[in-house]
Amino acid sequence: MPGSGRSATRFAWSFYPSKNLGGFADGGALTSDDAETIARLRRLRNYGFANREDAVEVGANSRLDELQAAFLRVRLTHLDAWNTRRGATARLYLDALAELPLVLPHPPTTPTRAAWHLFVIRFAGRGRVREDLGARGIETLVHYPTPPFAQPALASLGVTTGAFPIAERLAAEVLSLPVGPHIGDDGAAQVVEALGAVLSR
Repeated sequence: MPGSGRSATRFAWSFYPSKNLGGFADGGALTSDDAETIARLRRLRNYGFANREDAVEVGANSRLDELQAAFLRVRLTHLDAWNTRRGATARLYLDALAELPLVLPHPPTTPTRAAWHLFVIRFAGRGRVREDLGARGIETLVHYPTPPFAQPALASLGVTTGAFPIAERLAAEVLSLPVGPHIGDDGAAQVVEALGAVLSR
């Protein structure tokens, strides 16, 4: 709390449908253990109103609707089991793909625990591999193929190719494998088998 000598804790949560705890549509939440922060967030999500009549600062209409909240509340009861399933798939990938010519993610050490929203591998020649995996029925995604500085919206910054070589290399090499809770051991094994076959060509 203010004046207690410690910093407030603040978190932002995305409820985008494909996230570990996803809604029917876009949504999110902000949490904090600081009363002043919470009070201001409540104003900002409702046009800046401090009460029914007085807007004390500029805000937005950013309230999570009741239907979304009800849906998320039900899904929240399944989140631990879903994350456990994601973790099992990630461990299977980490073990089974260790000898393949690619870069695997590094899981965090305790006490932090990965939620495995994505399982991102890296290797050169992504385009061909992704196409071949697709032909074998393995859906993959790229998060994201264009680094932020190269997006048209930031063209006015005048950043040229080669300015951020690590970001450019990552954007050209990353590939997200299926890791959702719907992927059981059999599904993960199929991904491993297909990836091994494609990379061995």
